[in-house]
Order: sequence, then structure tokens, then C-alpha cells
Amino acid sequence: MLYIVPTPIGNLEDMTFRAVKVLKEADFILAEDTRTAGILLKHFDIHAPAVAYHKFNEHKILHSVIGRLKSGENAALVSDAGTPGISDPGFLIVRECLKEGVGVQCLPGATAAIPALVDSGLPADRFCFEGFLPAKKGRATRLSSLADESRTMVFYESPHRLLRTLKELSAVFSPDRKASVSREISKIYEESIQGTLDELCSHFTEVRPKGEFVIVVAGKENKNKRLQDGCEGVPQEGEYEENV
Repeated sequence: MLYIVPTPIGNLEDMTFRAVKVLKEADFILAEDTRTAGILLKHFDIHAPAVAYHKFNEHKILHSVIGRLKSGENAALVSDAGTPGISDPGFLIVRECLKEGVGVQCLPGATAAIPALVDSGLPADRFCFEGFLPAKKGRATRLSSLADESRTMVFYESPHRLLRTLKELSAVFSPDRKASVSREISKIYEESIQGTLDELCSHFTEVRPKGEFVIVVAGKENKNKRLQDGCEGVPQEGEYEENV
């Protein structure tokens, strides 16, 4: 069995009892960075051996890992923080396990996207997760493809690209589109700032971005629905006569 184990994105108390149990019982742990994982493992007194598994070597060691799993060993996959597979290595090995008949279980746990979405105050019943935008090639295409997106959108962003991204979102969606920026979720300096994209651009022009960020942007408003909502309770054509 391959277990996908979310790890804290900040506060170590976000680690679940089940996650600790799985890591303690695993035959080996696949870690995006064995040094980062080592701090976590030491804190929870976990002694299973950690094997480096990251985007630079995942193709190289994939088949040997699958071989160990098919021979009966259990492995746990962890990233530096959060849920593996979400903007971190994980997709490739999960796909290969399913192809080879190896069981996969993903534990529920920490991820930055959901707290940021809920904190934003924007509709969370329907949303799309866009992760990190392309740094260069394909960036403009990706943004333009979202111009008519009606669902709330969630993006990850680094501090040195945050202001650039907010300005680009403002240009594509309009400066008065409602949005929220959350940083350092589950850490000491956690905060969420809400406003229009224009207001957020102004804020981060004055305040230097620090930490890891999640941007949540309202979807495009459906004008037909807005008109319909505004006419609630008003008799439609023919309705008044029928009721009379």
C-alpha cells in the first residue's frame, strides 16, 4: 500500500494522529526533502527510513519503488508541507501504483487552499484550483482562459511574484473584482486581507510581500442571474393576469 500523508504547513499540531500512526508503521517514507522530513519525523519519534523522492529523481526511482510495494512493503509519501500531489510530487507515483494494481490511500489533512478559500468570504460552494501560474511560457494564455470563469478561483504564489500576479489578475478580471490574499497559513504571522484586486495591488505596493501566499479571486458575475435575482417577487409577463 502507498499512503499519501499530508504534513503540517505551519503548526506541527496540525498533524493528525492517523498520519503519525501511518508514518510509524510504514516500511519506508518517500520524502520530497529528507532533511525537512527528518525534522518532522524526529519531532514525532518516527524511525522509518526516509528515501528522497522529488521532481528531479521521481522518474529514475519510480520502478524500484513500485517493485518494493508489489513485494509487500508499505510506503508513505510526504512533501515538504501540505498534501503531496497538490503542487508537489505525487501524481506520477499514484498513477503508476493504480496501473500496477498497488493500493493507494490518501489521508485527509493540511492544505493551504481550503483555509484560504473559507477565510476569503467568497463563495466556496463551487471553485477551481489553479495552483501556481506558469512563470513565463503559457502564463498569458492561462490567464485569458479564465476571463469568463464564474467559479471562485484559487492560486498559489511566491512573495517575489505576488504583486505582478495581482496586477495581471486585475488587468484580466477588472480592478474592482473582489479577492483575498492569505499568507503564512497556520504559522505565527498568518493573515488574510480582503478587498478588490486594485486595493490589494495598492496594499502590496506599500507592504513588501513576505511568506507563502494563496490568492482567492471571485468568479465572473452572471449578469442574467443578477437581473433574475433583482426581479424576485416581481410578476413576470402574463403572471399577474393569470393570478387575477
